[in-house]
Amino acid sequence: MKFMPLFATLLSTLVLVSHAKAEKVPELPLEAYASLPDMSRPDLSPDGKRLAFIKNMEGTLVLMVFDLEKRTNNPIIRSDNKEVFLDWFSWLNDTNLLIGARDVRRDGAIRYTVTRMQNADLSDGVKLTSALKLKESDKPPQFQDNIISMLPDDDIRVLMQLDLKQTNAPGVYRVNPTTGRYQRVLRGKSQISHWISDRQGNIRMGYGQEDGKAFYRLYSPDTNEWQPFAEYELFSADSISVKGFGKDPDILYFTAIHEGRDALFRQSLKGNNKPELIYADPKFDVQGSLVYSDSTGEVVGFAHSNAQDAVVYWDEDMLKLQRSLAAALPDSNNYVLDTSQDGNRYLVYHTSASEPGIYLLGDRKQGTLDYIGSRYDAINESNYAGKQAIRYKARDGLEIAGYLTVPLSRQDKEKLPTIILPHGGPHARDFANFDYWSELLANRGYLVLQPNFRGSSGYGYEFEMSAMQDWGGAMQDDLQDAANYLVQQGLADPERICIGGGSYGGYAALMAVVKHPETFKCAASFAGVSDLEKLVSRRIRHFTNKDLYRAQFGEDDEKLAAVSPVNAAKQINRPVLLVHGTDDASVFVSQSRDMASALESADKEVTYIELEDGDHHLSHQAHRVETLEAFVEFFDKNLKQ
Repeated sequence: MKFMPLFATLLSTLVLVSHAKAEKVPELPLEAYASLPDMSRPDLSPDGKRLAFIKNMEGTLVLMVFDLEKRTNNPIIRSDNKEVFLDWFSWLNDTNLLIGARDVRRDGAIRYTVTRMQNADLSDGVKLTSALKLKESDKPPQFQDNIISMLPDDDIRVLMQLDLKQTNAPGVYRVNPTTGRYQRVLRGKSQISHWISDRQGNIRMGYGQEDGKAFYRLYSPDTNEWQPFAEYELFSADSISVKGFGKDPDILYFTAIHEGRDALFRQSLKGNNKPELIYADPKFDVQGSLVYSDSTGEVVGFAHSNAQDAVVYWDEDMLKLQRSLAAALPDSNNYVLDTSQDGNRYLVYHTSASEPGIYLLGDRKQGTLDYIGSRYDAINESNYAGKQAIRYKARDGLEIAGYLTVPLSRQDKEKLPTIILPHGGPHARDFANFDYWSELLANRGYLVLQPNFRGSSGYGYEFEMSAMQDWGGAMQDDLQDAANYLVQQGLADPERICIGGGSYGGYAALMAVVKHPETFKCAASFAGVSDLEKLVSRRIRHFTNKDLYRAQFGEDDEKLAAVSPVNAAKQINRPVLLVHGTDDASVFVSQSRDMASALESADKEVTYIELEDGDHHLSHQAHRVETLEAFVEFFDKNLKQ
């Protein structure tokens, strides 16, 4: 890992933002975009002397710990993101790093995942041990890495929830990860699936779902009783989301609907106090997590994707730091990821119009800011297209936001081959940050639009709820309207427009060539849904979250069949690409197998690629490369030849 002075390297980069775009932008190797990030998830030890991070080594992800004093690297654990997944890591104290890993197990033809927690002791070299040593009287739970609290006043123990006695009724345990020993704090309760503690590590709330309703139960230390705090129908306007407690254990933060959008509230739990509105954004939902000070333990702000630097602070010290970063790195976004316990050293994630993402290490006493790594080493100001925020009108007059990626090589007034790239979810959204799909396609000469069609999250309750039981309806039309907008703006060649996406985006791509073949010349789907009736019936039969599926899709089989692409295979007259992983636990591979079979039986043009042991997120680098290669080849064949 190379350390170099920031101001000798980065400021020269920022100057290039105003330079004219190159007439000819070199075509980068596909792996520059399709590989997993070169560096990711940096995390400082409490004393600020060690830095844990993930390093991509030719597709193998290695958890590294860099000693900032000795300038030495220690590899801790490796993951291929195929059989073994490194889900998270967090410092227990200055020398012990906790690691949550997930691996795939087999029981005959059935594959399933289990999670385990390990402790890396770095006090003398690297010693890796199991963080939980089960007693003979306890049954081995499938999930063993769910930490509730890091117990700030205890640097060798954590609070965890574990199904040691009854499946789906986790109890709470105090665990010493350095020895693997544990002690029960609270028995599991029926219907409670998640426990929430205050900042002192005391269990204060339980969350659960039953019969289409969600609820929070509040524990009162004064009465030693559990009381109702909130109960609401799933997806209703009465929904809340608890974000956490303040340093004062009687102060609770949560988001709830305010004037049509999620806003942040604070409520004192003593007496009969009403919630106090802390922050509301008139244009966007407030959905991020609380930000705590590592030195004081106080809530200093909260993450908000639409705020400058992605955080709204009310703490004067953090505001001072953000102002200093803005002065040193103007015209950019600088998100403080982590600080040492004394507040001196800190990590920053820096992005700008010319920089897709780098990590910086700051030292407030020395007044330094050093470069420590890039997420994607090969992508820089010479080839980074970035995104432009746009808005267009749907056919019913509703305004839709989206992000447009324009190839750097585009000539004035040139009409380009175009890809509409809807996101998954659909209760999700695209952002202005770096996206390897759109950047790759732009580097290959495609205009790319990522619409936040109705049903996307972040734009208010009514906007998001418009997706409920409306797959294939108005939110599908929003995608054709996006393509028409680009044609009207003189950006897109109307004869060269295709659509592609993953998960819900894959479904939308397939439905686009069913419903709007006059606009879209081809459709590419990764892990897309093709049979809504089958999806809903399987989820309701086999999964505990069946109420969510009933609310989202309804139970009208005839209606679901009418908006399922698999049932319209005979009328599809556009080329189709299907890619799916065999171990996809979110959208089963049968969805693409059935679609491919239906298209082949109808003698349609279809290419089907199956990723052996692939998951829903293209977590394994070889699968990501293979998928993007297939998408680019497919689009080139149908739009450039």
